[in-house]
Amino acid sequence: MSKLVNPHGGNALKPLLLTGAALTEEMKRAQGLPKVKLSSREVGDIIMLGIGGFTPLTGFMTKADWQGVCDGMKMANGLFWPIPITLSTDDESIKEGADIALVDGETGAIMGTMKVTDRYSIDKAHECMMVYKTTDLEHPGVKMVMAQGKYNLAGPVKVLSTGTFKEEYGDQFMTPAETRALFEKLGWSKIAAFQTRNPMHRSHEYLAKIAIETMDGVLIHSLLGALKPGDIPAEVRSEAIGVLVENYFAPNTVIQAGYPLDMRYAGPREALLHALFRQNYGCSHLIVGRDHAGVGDYYGPFDAQKIFDEIPKDALETKNMNIDWTFWCKKCGGMASQRTCPHSKDDRILLSGTKVRSMLSEGQDLPVEFSRPEVAKVLQKYYAGLSAEQNVKVELKGHSAR
Repeated sequence: MSKLVNPHGGNALKPLLLTGAALTEEMKRAQGLPKVKLSSREVGDIIMLGIGGFTPLTGFMTKADWQGVCDGMKMANGLFWPIPITLSTDDESIKEGADIALVDGETGAIMGTMKVTDRYSIDKAHECMMVYKTTDLEHPGVKMVMAQGKYNLAGPVKVLSTGTFKEEYGDQFMTPAETRALFEKLGWSKIAAFQTRNPMHRSHEYLAKIAIETMDGVLIHSLLGALKPGDIPAEVRSEAIGVLVENYFAPNTVIQAGYPLDMRYAGPREALLHALFRQNYGCSHLIVGRDHAGVGDYYGPFDAQKIFDEIPKDALETKNMNIDWTFWCKKCGGMASQRTCPHSKDDRILLSGTKVRSMLSEGQDLPVEFSRPEVAKVLQKYYAGLSAEQNVKVELKGHSAR
């Protein structure tokens, strides 16, 4: 019997990806169906539905689900869920009862089919206030919601593709079934997930090593979907994390993998979503540090930790592993946190992914207090290959500027 946490909402993963003859038959049927284009965010969501990352969802959310998730983080059936998983369109011809094909808006590839059971309009500003705590269009998540179509479409989905993630990332693109099987093989039951959209600097390394001290191992789980301008691409991030693990972590303590979502930058609510789908991947804990899934100054530095105290105790099996603000202390001569270091702020070098990207974008060398030299080398090579137009200036705002 498995010692891993149960998938969310039950005892079994529910991947919606068809295989074999069923896939061939449904793909053929999809060719003749009306096409609805998916945004980049929706492509990531349908792939997560396909691989079981969003277990136990069977498709995109109804209006009752949307309302319940926005207002109380509960679907109509009572299942805990922190962020709406929705599909939108401006196509007036799509009605309830229709069968539609869902296609990648960029490539035109058929990603799945859906029986439309609900077509509804939403108050986008309300979703933004409840999920993102702001309606400011400068917030990338708000901008994403406001750009959605006029109608949301709900209904059960059959997933026909996982896009090009396997081709691009190979074994690093792992499904929940695959990570669970690997954890079982290794004999792990206590696994902390480390969420990242950045290469790992010294503070990230420190967080992972704190977790390793009390866990069987750590899953360094990188976002492979779309980011905001100035963020470092997944393939570069993966290489940088790989050299860090190879040179600075004990063998058989870390697994590096990736998942196909876009960032929503929803701060506290996104931290809950990160814990929820890491439960499906088999992780017992999620490392939650400073400004988890945040952007700018929209959330307090530890709001993503506090929100776990505000949800029902049985909402998630995967628990938060809260770690305080970490930094390099000149007097300690190494990494420390506010809980362990007695020295003043003048002795502390505060690290952030934004600060690292800002220095790299300006051609500066990364000091050893910021980054391991092997990691810095990978990142400097990437930035050296960018044109002036590609090298987006990274502004230090909010907590990253402090």
